[in-house]
Amino acid sequence: MSARSGRILLLDALRAAALAGMVLFHFVYDLQFFGHLPPGTVHQPGWDALAHLVAGGFIFLAGASLYLAHRARIRWPEALKRVGKIGLAALLITLVTYAMMPQFFVYFGILHAIATFSLLGLAFLRLPLILVVLTALGVFLLPRFVEGEAFTHPALWWLGLSPDPAPALDFEPLFPWFAIFLAGLATLRLATRLGWLDHATRYDPEAMTGPRRWLLWAGRNTLPLYLLHQPLLFAVIWSYGVLL
Repeated sequence: MSARSGRILLLDALRAAALAGMVLFHFVYDLQFFGHLPPGTVHQPGWDALAHLVAGGFIFLAGASLYLAHRARIRWPEALKRVGKIGLAALLITLVTYAMMPQFFVYFGILHAIATFSLLGLAFLRLPLILVVLTALGVFLLPRFVEGEAFTHPALWWLGLSPDPAPALDFEPLFPWFAIFLAGLATLRLATRLGWLDHATRYDPEAMTGPRRWLLWAGRNTLPLYLLHQPLLFAVIWSYGVLL
């Protein structure tokens, strides 16, 4: 395999690590939900930090992947297909969480964010890098200065500028989370400019063996695993409670 062919090992490994962190957090959350852990366990500082780290990791990597896929030119069919697939998955999450817990349903969670940011991010692929970085900084800081009653309408909650948005099981609004997406995009652009991307370790999925094969497979299939892991965890923990 040539140095510039194959998948980038680091990116798939980081996706797999983010997925593992998400499964761990949801496992603890589900244990709490079924009464096997004290209420409020997942809101302790350590678990709350893990949740933010995992969400930030997925969004950062989504920005990096957008640049990697379209750095030569924007491939519109592939871009729209990906956004549509993630958008449908996000809609499924909204419907399921509304049916189960309507008071905390997910109306703009991580999948909604990635779909939206992936569309907005296309506008930043060709802008000067310094402008992308400054925009990211502005998006990150804006909620500290522009939060007010003008954004309290439910249609604007996804912006993240309302002082009192509806509570949700998962919420990654445009401000400040789009800054993390732009940071991922800018990082890959800088890596390309400095030549780091050309020297990144790449691999052939078919040539992987042992634990690395499954680790990297998970990193390449995060969306279906994201959708499947919670029903599986619920089934396992519920069954455990029944057996007890």
